[in-house]
Amino acid sequence: MQTKNTGKRNTVWLCTTAMFMALNVAMSSFGVPVPGGHLYMNDIIICTAAIILDPFAAFMVGGVGAFLGDLFFYPLPMFVSLVTHGLQAVVISVFSHHVMKDHPMLASGIGVAVGAVIMVVGYSLGRAFIYSTPEYALIKLPYQILQAAVGAVVGMILCWKCGIKDMYLKIIRQ
Repeated sequence: MQTKNTGKRNTVWLCTTAMFMALNVAMSSFGVPVPGGHLYMNDIIICTAAIILDPFAAFMVGGVGAFLGDLFFYPLPMFVSLVTHGLQAVVISVFSHHVMKDHPMLASGIGVAVGAVIMVVGYSLGRAFIYSTPEYALIKLPYQILQAAVGAVVGMILCWKCGIKDMYLKIIRQ
């Protein structure tokens, strides 16, 4: 038998996952123009959601959200986005929820650092494979590193310094 608290918890989880997924689709749909390309801010959403949510929800936000954003606007790398951002989000979530439970901020920091490496390596390999030229992947490498670093730092700040994680946990516990 399901209690009211569990029903509310499931509703909050579903709505939060859907909101972050929609934000990821929006943020992966347009980029900030920088010399030589675009800088996408969807890593901020992925890192924030992965710190807050469980690994399955994090995969839905990171992988499926980025996949849908690419599908709608630039379908060539959509499967690279599904795998790379999905794996990135799962790793961050696992670190945030299951590793070093006595030090959650440190665990999240390690998770976003590992997730940033996964994102940079995944997109570099994906670009080299999709465009059949490793040179193109090397040209875009600084932008991938910048995107991963900005996403990791801003995601950590939003969750821990601005209190988004605490707000989410407070809502879940009510």
